[in-house]
Amino acid sequence: MIKKIAFSFLLVVVCNTCIAQVWGTLRDADSLKHEIANAKDDTTRVLMMVRISGIYANTVFDSAIFYGKRAQTLSQKISYPKGEVRSLSSLGSAFETNGDLPKSLELGFRGLEIAKQKHLPLETTMCLTLIGNVFWDLNDYPRAINFYRQAVTINETLKNQIGAKYYRLNTEVNIGTAFMYNKQLDSALAHLQKAYEETLDDKDWHPVFSMFLGDLKFRMGQRQEGLNYLHQSIEIFQNNKDHYSTSDACRIIAGFFQQLNQVDSSIYFAKKALEEAKSIGYKTTLLGASRILAEQYELKDIKEALYYRKYFDSINNDLYGANKVKNLQKTLSDEQDRQRKIEAERIAYQNRLKQYGLLAGLGIFLLIAFILYRNNKQKLKANKILEETLKNLKSTQSQLIQSEKMASLGELTAGIAHEIQNPLNFVNNFSEVSKELLDEMKTELDNGNADDAKEIANDVIQNLEKINHHGKRADAIVKNMLQHSKQTKGAKEPTDINALADEYLRLAYHGLRAKDKSLNAITKTDFDETIGKINIISQDIGRVLLNLYNNAFYAVNEKAKQQPNGYEPTISVTTKKEGDKVILAVKDNGNGIPQKIIDKIFQPFFTTKPTGEGTGLGLSLSYDIIKAHGGEIRVNTIEREGSEFIINLPA
Repeated sequence: MIKKIAFSFLLVVVCNTCIAQVWGTLRDADSLKHEIANAKDDTTRVLMMVRISGIYANTVFDSAIFYGKRAQTLSQKISYPKGEVRSLSSLGSAFETNGDLPKSLELGFRGLEIAKQKHLPLETTMCLTLIGNVFWDLNDYPRAINFYRQAVTINETLKNQIGAKYYRLNTEVNIGTAFMYNKQLDSALAHLQKAYEETLDDKDWHPVFSMFLGDLKFRMGQRQEGLNYLHQSIEIFQNNKDHYSTSDACRIIAGFFQQLNQVDSSIYFAKKALEEAKSIGYKTTLLGASRILAEQYELKDIKEALYYRKYFDSINNDLYGANKVKNLQKTLSDEQDRQRKIEAERIAYQNRLKQYGLLAGLGIFLLIAFILYRNNKQKLKANKILEETLKNLKSTQSQLIQSEKMASLGELTAGIAHEIQNPLNFVNNFSEVSKELLDEMKTELDNGNADDAKEIANDVIQNLEKINHHGKRADAIVKNMLQHSKQTKGAKEPTDINALADEYLRLAYHGLRAKDKSLNAITKTDFDETIGKINIISQDIGRVLLNLYNNAFYAVNEKAKQQPNGYEPTISVTTKKEGDKVILAVKDNGNGIPQKIIDKIFQPFFTTKPTGEGTGLGLSLSYDIIKAHGGEIRVNTIEREGSEFIINLPA
């Protein structure tokens, strides 16, 4: 991900001679440190420190923060908004590389506010790009594209300004890759191909576009051409000692070889990506490279696979842990509050203008009174909508993920209680019968009837075997529950997917019935017995199934409440083997999913359930689990007729 390249070599510094320079190497940073003391004025000194911070943004985090904060403090002291915005943007880029996305987003919004207030177009594009980068990291590509498009529009007005070309190219690479990862390949090609041809003579930019164009070509089926582009870019990045870009390119090509099932090549480049990323603390690539290594070593060395899985989990928690999510939500909430205040101030300003107009023209009093009445009514309505929106937002924020896994464990509790009751009943009953048989055996022994006593003893032995059998059954149910609640990632193991699907269907149904006695539904299963066992992490796939089942039962139960007569709630679960894939489908005849939100259902925190009834994480986590297993999940739906979620897993 070279989307932060602006802070590697793009920001311009206007020196005494008014000649623009791009960001340079660490040697340039050392030279600038000596020049700061001799700078003729404070504004030049600010821009030099911003430039140093930019050079360090992707390599030495502490130094980037040190010079960025010094530049910010001096900018505020001398009232230099351009320098303050650039320092905020540079700091945001450093925090983003280091994995602190909430802090990066906060700095981006703060800089954007100042840039807009002071009418600084170039600095506005810096902040828009930084904000887009954070949403890019969060895989929220539609929102990232929205911010990049705003930057593109402004860049078109800055064609003749010093340094504008670099920011335009920076935005082109960002929006091109965002389109690519959002699966809008034609739009991605339009941006990346054009910029690739434009930068044929640009030694800094050309390998960047070569890398991402190679990624795009590979996704479009032109695999060999894509590999060629990547190899070329890696060679240039290594010659330039560009650890940041080298790590990205190696991670991308490692993913290519993973798709081509070339395990050794994939491991080689993934390790290279990990090594380069470690040298600069680049957590986004550390996450991607460790994931590839964990998946690839599952085929070769389970010990190595577990090592890299733990490393992946650690980085993933640093980037997207509960505290980071909470801080991110707070930043977004603060920005919404700020926008609301801006709107309120705008309305207040309009009110003042109307009051002045009233004083200036008593002759048109009635007309002005009518306009004020109408506008005030609209304002009250708008304020009510804003208050309701804020209320809903706070309600949503209050439920921020304690743990989706523990939530699903709670859903299982009632179902497990129902399942475990049967073996416990058998244990109790056979224990009572065995006691009675032992009393009889004592009587027969006292009477000297050894043969009858032996027959009774055989019956007792059979009862004890049955008690043991049902005790082990109860033990297995408890172990499954404990396995489901484990915090660490499990290992893949051969699993009967049919038995797993059937078990979780029953657990989900009994669990929901325990919460809502009015829930009644017909469950149908059609399992392909030829599938056999497949390698999966059973507790993770179980969590996916539980989420799909709960959503299906919720959908049919809601429809049953709306149509109490003539409607039969039905849930169907089918499995089928097709070639090297196993297809599992969960179908319901509920209300279906509206087409206008179908593209959002796998996004984190998106939910159609009322506030308090859903975190909006179930389908998002399910999507990630299936993707981690090398499969895919999709949905077919017809409004008012039902939905079908289809999972493809490797056989």
